[in-house]
Amino acid sequence: MRYLPLTPDDRKEMLAAVGAASIDDLFADVPAEARLSGPIPGLPMHASELAVERHMAALSRQSRVAGDGPFFLGAGAYRHHVPASVDHLIQRGEFLTAYTPYQPEIAQGTLQMLFEFQSQVARLFGTDVANASMYDGSTACWEAIVMARRITRRNKALLSTGLHPHYRSVARTMATYTGDTLVDGDPTLEPGTDWAALSRAIDKDTSCVVVQYPDILGRIDDMSALAEACQAAGALLIAVVTEPVALGLIKAPGEMGADIVVGEGQAIGVGLQFGGPYVGLFACKSKYVRQMPGRLCGETVDANGKRGFALTLSTREQHIRREKATSNICTNSGLCALAFSIHMTLLGEAGLRRLAAINHQRAKAAATELAKVPGVSLLNAAFFNEFTLVLPTEARPVIHRLAEKGILGGVSLGRLYPDNDALANGLAVAVTETVTEDDIAAFAAALKEVLA
Repeated sequence: MRYLPLTPDDRKEMLAAVGAASIDDLFADVPAEARLSGPIPGLPMHASELAVERHMAALSRQSRVAGDGPFFLGAGAYRHHVPASVDHLIQRGEFLTAYTPYQPEIAQGTLQMLFEFQSQVARLFGTDVANASMYDGSTACWEAIVMARRITRRNKALLSTGLHPHYRSVARTMATYTGDTLVDGDPTLEPGTDWAALSRAIDKDTSCVVVQYPDILGRIDDMSALAEACQAAGALLIAVVTEPVALGLIKAPGEMGADIVVGEGQAIGVGLQFGGPYVGLFACKSKYVRQMPGRLCGETVDANGKRGFALTLSTREQHIRREKATSNICTNSGLCALAFSIHMTLLGEAGLRRLAAINHQRAKAAATELAKVPGVSLLNAAFFNEFTLVLPTEARPVIHRLAEKGILGGVSLGRLYPDNDALANGLAVAVTETVTEDDIAAFAAALKEVLA
């Protein structure tokens, strides 16, 4: 079919229908200074496909590939080895063509995959039920806060200072439109979490308490006491997991009493991919299932009594009255959820536990070596595969100098909290199974040289 643009009369008719005098009226909410008044300076208007390919290839050669040298970046997105079979299987025609799950008679493969994905996430998080995925971890976190408000009919959420600042930012943005009150703040360079303080801060207006596990500084704590405090006050405990591989080694949040567990599934089966697309994970206790956003696939039997799968719940505005919908999210991250499920299946429980153990062992080795560098101290009393170093100087310039030496040495807290000078010397370091002993030795030697 040829692309036929609208005629001037078509545009006039459409504008009249929506009560706008011109196309510009449709952009009235965009500040004038943010609108384009002409071509973008330095950007050519058009070029041939070949010229664009060459230009983009030249630009890409300026980037550093994660596997080209020692890589210690984390803070919510982690470099793990993804088996080649994952990429091969997600491209099979059965998954590429059977996209929509609305017609179970032709989408059994997709529905079964989502059912298996849900089962894996629920098992991983220690909860009763999980949905068919969300967009990413940050939006899943916000959806959990809104879900808690619906359940408790309260609108104040207490956010741990250890929650990822990007997740906090998404929540703050969305709360401006819903009227929710968020109580949050920046972390401090202390080895312990703020969970005891959160327990004391719960009151009759609190809908939920949101904690990250492990938190942004890599700290790990037992949330059982906090869960009991929430339950006693009629509030919900929401646990956020940004590194699901950790749950192969540490206790699942659901087993410690968390009511809702959400997170980012990127670390399993999904590459870094320049920051996305990723896959949000969402799970909860069974008694809250009807307030859970997104899709839920269930097992059933067909007319012949054979096992089958169907979309069981889908309480979103695409399917029911908008005012009754639990979410306006109109899809799930199907392809990334498939990659997650395939990788999880290839690992199995024993494989995930071995992978987690390798991550922790290498992180311990790295922490030990890096803490030997003069002036450097380890913040964490406990950690999985990510920990925070406190440097004798601001971390951001150190990171840049390490990068010049070919080492991506972690994420400076000054980048995550640019307005908090008290965190400027903090450096979050992630160590996965992709890190070798030589990488650790090179990092330690380079850090010592840069700080000298």
